[in-house]
This record gives sequence, C-alpha cells and structure tokens, in this order.
Amino acid sequence: MIYLVRHGLDDEKYIGGYSNVALTKEGISQVERLAKFLKNSNYKFEKIVSSDILRARQTSEIIARELGLEIEFNPLLRELNKGKLNGMLKEKANTEFPLFMKGITIETKYPDGESMIEFYERIKDSLERILKLDNKLLVTHRGVINMLYYLLNDISVDMNKERFGVEHATLHELNPKTKIIKKVGI
Repeated sequence: MIYLVRHGLDDEKYIGGYSNVALTKEGISQVERLAKFLKNSNYKFEKIVSSDILRARQTSEIIARELGLEIEFNPLLRELNKGKLNGMLKEKANTEFPLFMKGITIETKYPDGESMIEFYERIKDSLERILKLDNKLLVTHRGVINMLYYLLNDISVDMNKERFGVEHATLHELNPKTKIIKKVGI
C-alpha cells in the first residue's frame, strides 16, 4: 500500500503552489496528532517520500521524528505551480492580477506557472512512478492527492478543491495493484 498525507495548515492568507510558507501552530499540532495516530496504528512504511516544498518538508520531518523514518525529498510530489503568484498574499494577487484572479478555470495558466490541466497531465505522466512507491508514506499537497483521485476514478478535472475531502493532515490509502484510492484516517 501507498499512503498519502496532505501537509498541515499553512498561512492561508498566501497563495500556495510552490510557495515556501511555513506551517502555522495549528498546522504543526495537526501533524503531531497525525504522527501519534500513525505511531499507534498498524500502518507500516519503509520510509517517507515528501514534496520538497517547505510546508510538506516540515510535515514530513515531524512525522519522521515520531516514526523514526528516513525522508526522501522528491519534486515529483509538488503542488500546482502558480508561477508569479506562488507565495503572494491573496490580497495583493487580487490587486495586481484582478482579471486573472476572477477568471481562473482549469485551462487558465498562472503567469510563469501552469494550468490545472497541465498539472493534471504532469501527475498523469508521473502516475507509474508514483505507483512504484509501494510501502511508502508520501507527504504532499491537496492538489496532488486530488489529481490522483481524478485519474484513478476516471473523473474529469474541475475546480472543486473540496471534492475528495483532502483536508490538512489527512491520510489516504492507494492500492498500487487495484489503483483504488480512499481516505482512511484523521
């Protein structure tokens, strides 16, 4: 089995993507609760494979300390690249890119970044490599986990980020043989 975790809460006044916004105190608490849950469960992992973006790195480090696991940082697990908007205050983005911010669709490409469709294609192109990460705990982002739900359930991509219940510090199970993904914890 492959297990996926979304990072803990970061400061949501900023646009995510490739931003290096740190976890909040609440985000750290969420991840500590998840790490304790994992330690006291029957889940077993060979190691952690984590996105190299700060909020995911911090999440994986907290879990690794609790579980005594090695971490491999891998850009394969990065969130949607929001280009010039990565890490920008949302208020500033609404001022500097007002037409863009009001008209985002799955085809809209972020300035110097990627569109949701390009992101979907990036994860689709990486799917076989992801499915080879059996017996690992993957620490990543909502976008990556959502894309796996879309791909593995043959659902068309849309702008509904909440569709699959990928909240902060939640655990999802992906069976690499059957290609079934589901939420399993916290």
